Amino acid sequence: MPAVYAMPLNDDTVSPGVLGFVVFLLLLAATVFLIRSMGKQMKKIQAPREADLRQQEWERAEAAKAARAGTAAKPSDDDA
Repeated sequence: MPAVYAMPLNDDTVSPGVLGFVVFLLLLAATVFLIRSMGKQMKKIQAPREADLRQQEWERAEAAKAARAGTAAKPSDDDA
């Protein structure tokens, strides 16, 4: 009886078999579910629009300007 390792390998003697097919199907199913889940999570994301970002930047600049003007011209309590 020849050793198993001494047999020549070709397309007829080497195949993934049923186990390889089952593992492939499980990996495929897991990939499909992960892609669907990622799609749902991506739909939940609310990305800000460019106009909203410019408005927030303008509001921050106005608030900083008002804070600087308020501290420079702040009336004292003794004036009343």
